[in-house]
Amino acid sequence: MSVMRSDLGTMKILHLKKRSCFLLKLLCLVVLMLIFCEFLVYYVVIFQCHWPEVKIEALRSSRQSSASVLKAMFLSDTHLLGEIKGHWLDKLRREWQMERAFQTALSLLEPDIVFILGDVFDEGKWSSSQAWADDVRRFQKMFRHPVRTELMVVVGNHDIGFHYEMTTYKLKRFAQVFNFTSGKLITRKGVNFVMVNSVALEGDGCTICSRAEAKLMKLSHKLNCSQQQEQNHSNKRCSGVEQLPASEPILLQHYPLYRRSDAECTGEDSALPEEKNTPFKEKYDVLSREASQKLLWWFHPRLILSGHTHSACEVLHNGKIPEISVPSFSWRNRNNPSFIMGSITPTDFSLYKCFLPLESRVTTIYCIAGALLGLLILAHLQLFNPPFYFAQHLIRKHKAV
Repeated sequence: MSVMRSDLGTMKILHLKKRSCFLLKLLCLVVLMLIFCEFLVYYVVIFQCHWPEVKIEALRSSRQSSASVLKAMFLSDTHLLGEIKGHWLDKLRREWQMERAFQTALSLLEPDIVFILGDVFDEGKWSSSQAWADDVRRFQKMFRHPVRTELMVVVGNHDIGFHYEMTTYKLKRFAQVFNFTSGKLITRKGVNFVMVNSVALEGDGCTICSRAEAKLMKLSHKLNCSQQQEQNHSNKRCSGVEQLPASEPILLQHYPLYRRSDAECTGEDSALPEEKNTPFKEKYDVLSREASQKLLWWFHPRLILSGHTHSACEVLHNGKIPEISVPSFSWRNRNNPSFIMGSITPTDFSLYKCFLPLESRVTTIYCIAGALLGLLILAHLQLFNPPFYFAQHLIRKHKAV
């Protein structure tokens, strides 16, 4: 009797050990799946991206040549959700995706400067002071960056509202965080960037709009005088004007310049076929014809980068000036978000698009992993016999016969 009890106790212990070992294996599989889908997948995908090559002038050494190239990242429309529309699960999922993508890109690519082309927040046009402060805190955590990398942000309509919603108060609180108002000139390694408040280019003479246009005209005058001085062209209007690098500027703004629609846009991340032929509304989807022509005439840019549409597009203005519409950086707006990498010198540039992990692919990995875990649990409970065990059972039965 005591022997039987001992055997039963031993069997219970073995059963418990077997169950504990199985649960530990399941836990390890779940942890490995989470580590891959929430961390490693970003390294696997972004590791395949690379800085494009660009022509550089002959210098004394290759190290000097490499140092003369500005490595810039451009992303757009992050749309951090606010307290009004933002569901906690949506916030958690999409903001984690953007944070991991951004931090991985900084770690692997080490850009000199990063530009976000507007609509940083989704509810900046509505948010209270407390909600704004909370949104800014989350943004600063997600898009934290090392000292070696600068972060510059252009204003978008969701940050301060459309023209009819835009106020001096909203503009000032944005400027206090991002040091940007109506227009700004950034010069790095001889490359000139003009950051434009495209929401203020309404052309109706409002106070904010007038200030924005005056600031842009002043920047245009500085750049044009610098180019004339570089070419030894004397001009009385340029006397006493600050000397800037003579490089043709790159325009950075939220609204695209005027185009009828996205009908001519191509690529896997362009607008959906049913949306491409929808006409754009001036001053809402794109800048007006008048504002677009003003910017082209004032600055004669060599490149324009914009956001707002959440989809990719490449357009040539006046037959020679390229504009790149940068897609949204968030899974909330796209299944295949991306950002632009630019190798830029004072005389040339080269761009490369880096895609982030597809949300659908990550979801598929979770579904497959979940199904496999379910089958393993069923097999362990002997509610499901995998083909291997079924074949093994047939072989044993055949041998017995």
